Amino acid sequence: MPIALLALAIGAFGIGTTEFVIMGLLPEVAGDFDVSIPTAGFLVTGYALGVMVGAPLMTALGTKISRKRMLMLLMGLFVVGNLLSAVAPAFGVMAAGRIVASFAHGAFFGIGSVVAADLVAPEKKAGAISMMFTGLTIANVVGVPLGTSIGQSLGWRTTFFLVAALGVIGLAGIAKLVPDIPKPEGVHLIHELAAFRNAQVLLAMAMTVLGFGGVFAAITYIAPMMTEVAGFADSSVTWLLVLFGLGMVGGNLLGGRFADRALMPMLYVSLGALALVLAAFTFTAHNKIAAAVSIALVGALGFATVPPLQKRVLDHAAGAPTLASAVNIGAFNLGNALSAWLGGLVISAGLGYTAPNWVGAILAGSALVLAVLSAALERRDARRGPDGATTEPARAFTGRH
Repeated sequence: MPIALLALAIGAFGIGTTEFVIMGLLPEVAGDFDVSIPTAGFLVTGYALGVMVGAPLMTALGTKISRKRMLMLLMGLFVVGNLLSAVAPAFGVMAAGRIVASFAHGAFFGIGSVVAADLVAPEKKAGAISMMFTGLTIANVVGVPLGTSIGQSLGWRTTFFLVAALGVIGLAGIAKLVPDIPKPEGVHLIHELAAFRNAQVLLAMAMTVLGFGGVFAAITYIAPMMTEVAGFADSSVTWLLVLFGLGMVGGNLLGGRFADRALMPMLYVSLGALALVLAAFTFTAHNKIAAAVSIALVGALGFATVPPLQKRVLDHAAGAPTLASAVNIGAFNLGNALSAWLGGLVISAGLGYTAPNWVGAILAGSALVLAVLSAALERRDARRGPDGATTEPARAFTGRH
């Protein structure tokens, strides 16, 4: 794999850290600004909404410049947003800094996926994409726990200064290592928008929303589930999340490896197994060892879908993949928000802290149904010629029925 992927992975590590580390620092931030925990929670939901809005907007604005330059500008925006959060004199400024940083998120992963795929041979594209996303998964193993610990001991502002420094390193790496791949000639915003007329692109994005939504239905409420149901101590939640992150790393790498060999079978296996594990998690959550294994499997199976889904979007938006790739990253965050809301509804209905696992299983199962439908449509289209007529050879007439 080209060394340029390392620069993309470093940027992904910084982005992944800033996205998730705030969850562990909410009490410190809320106390500093004298706001409630639910109010401080806007720093999480506001970021997710910023990714959804920023992904298509920043990608559209970047259609006039090279992808390398756009990646550098996005990392610069990321640095500014985290510095603004670090020096924020009021909660509103902190929230603005989070939104500024979030605007870099979707477009960076979307454009970065296209660049990563362009750096390697066609049969290695999913593997290259997974290498970039490895930075995001490792952030959950190293960056988030370390950033939370630093923020709790040295102050949460220190964490955001350090994340901004990671952004500077990523920016320098992109400038030094990523080649200036020229944009395809004649590709404009209108061509990028045309990709959304492709049913396969829309189906892949729907699979992203539902599949990854299944993961976050369970993981959003992992703390009360593990402490109230499994019987873990509060201090154990951090290490359970590290276990989840380790599963993400392994699943992401396996997803990239096998998607290059058999993309749709990889999706069938990962989505089907994810639905089963989430359904079983309702019962395994009552046992510490089984619960820990289930958490790792949810992380692994959930992130095993990321490289194949991102590659499928790129394949079916060929010629103008950048905007579709970025919007698919926004789809991950839409899935996160949707599943967190649905999980909260079933808990509020009195169904218990394990109920979100059933929500997740249904979402992942729905994604599997869409994957089967997508493959069936693809086979149907392959049998048809350019004019829509079937390409199957005609049967000889024998006079018999």
